[in-house]
Amino acid sequence: MKTFNKKFIPLRSKLLGYFIVFGAIILIVLWVFQIFFIKPLYTMSKSRNVENCMNTISRAVESNKNVWLTIDSVASHYTLSVYLFNSGGGAPRDVVMCSYDNPATLLNVERKDVLHFYENAIDNGGSYTTVEQNDERDLEKRKLEMIRRSASSADSSNINIHMSKSDPTENMVSAKVVWQGTSNEKFIIITSSITPLNTTLDIIQKQLLLVSVTFVILSIVFSIYASKRIAKPISLTNRAAKELARKNYDIEFNATGYLEVEELNDTLQATKTELAATEKLQRELIANISHDLRTPLTMITGYAEVMRDLPGENTPENVQVIIDEATRLSTLVNDLLDLSKLQSGAVKTEMKNFCLTDSIREIFKRYTKLIEQDGYTLRFKSSEEVTICADELRISQVIYNLVNNAVNHCGDDKTVIISQKINGKKVLVEITDHGEGIPADKLPYIWDRYYKVDKEHRRGVIGSGLGLSIVKGILDTHNARFGVRSTPGKGSTFWFELDVVSTEKSRDDRE
Repeated sequence: MKTFNKKFIPLRSKLLGYFIVFGAIILIVLWVFQIFFIKPLYTMSKSRNVENCMNTISRAVESNKNVWLTIDSVASHYTLSVYLFNSGGGAPRDVVMCSYDNPATLLNVERKDVLHFYENAIDNGGSYTTVEQNDERDLEKRKLEMIRRSASSADSSNINIHMSKSDPTENMVSAKVVWQGTSNEKFIIITSSITPLNTTLDIIQKQLLLVSVTFVILSIVFSIYASKRIAKPISLTNRAAKELARKNYDIEFNATGYLEVEELNDTLQATKTELAATEKLQRELIANISHDLRTPLTMITGYAEVMRDLPGENTPENVQVIIDEATRLSTLVNDLLDLSKLQSGAVKTEMKNFCLTDSIREIFKRYTKLIEQDGYTLRFKSSEEVTICADELRISQVIYNLVNNAVNHCGDDKTVIISQKINGKKVLVEITDHGEGIPADKLPYIWDRYYKVDKEHRRGVIGSGLGLSIVKGILDTHNARFGVRSTPGKGSTFWFELDVVSTEKSRDDRE
């Protein structure tokens, strides 16, 4: 029996599920609010409303200005019943005025009830609020009161009062003792009906049920559309990425939809370009290394067979050819090993103080034969002896490889110039040739292994063809800045910078 694995669920299905769950959560919250919180919130709102009305009427009574107008206005506007009593002598005695606009809020004005509210208000610091339920007897009394009030109006022919006995109501009663002047005490009672919520809730629940069904249908339709819309660009990108994994570099990452997908496609497009360039470089690298390995091996084998088979061919010249080709082969293999170590991080730099100027002079001595026999000119420009802290062996390898590269491309004048300059707390070393130069669009790639500007493989005069890659790896381990300036037809200048420990005048200047 196969077990269920969530990672095999498509993004579209997951998004659909998330949208549906989110919609279900919204519906649950609405129903919970409807069932458990609507009545407390309604009662709280009513209590705040009655409190504000009580404050308005109290201020009018205390100032004894527009009392009747204020009471009548508040009662009619908020559907309240308002009673104002004289309460001199410690208890409410008679009703000064009353106003009511809803039969459900008419107070059964019995002295014991008024005294009860008054005593609670006094005990509570002057104000008292409570919720009381009306029984059927109260409802009937209030109905009769409304009939009496309506009968006294100008038109008593259209009296039609209906109040169901099956729907008992709850009234919020607020009582407050106020002073009109310094000795005239008044007592205010406000009653507000808390509308029977059973019928109202039933209506709201039916309406909410209809809304819920509509919401579920709309949420499913929207979820299907949104999940498809969101997942489509990702699916397109995924298919293109699978083609890239199969080394199909003609695929294009052009899916759109939202910012993250477009950024991802831009990244994958750049990755595709780099992978294509890397694979092309790898093919060239294999071809070039094969060529450089095969050529010396062929010459070594050929000369050895000639020396074996032909009498008199065992000459020092033939032996020297074999030695030179074996040396070239050994150099290539060593450079490959050095480059592999640098790129893997296996090379540990041994930092120490040494004279960079003397190191460059020592490297120049290796080119004595080249200068004497082939007519090359190598010049070193420096006015100071510079001491740096670095790996002496590796920095010497950097300078040697850059000089080799300059010799291989120095042009018809066969001149290579190396200069050492102090630039603040840095020493700048530049190696310049007057060769064919490098086009600007090729400069970023010259540090790659076996990258050839002219795309025509040539065996260098000196070196293995991996020199610049080794230079880059060594300078990266020293956190050094380096680069190249080149003008096609005029030559190139390779440079790097290192931190200076100390300087002193050149020996030539001291002498």
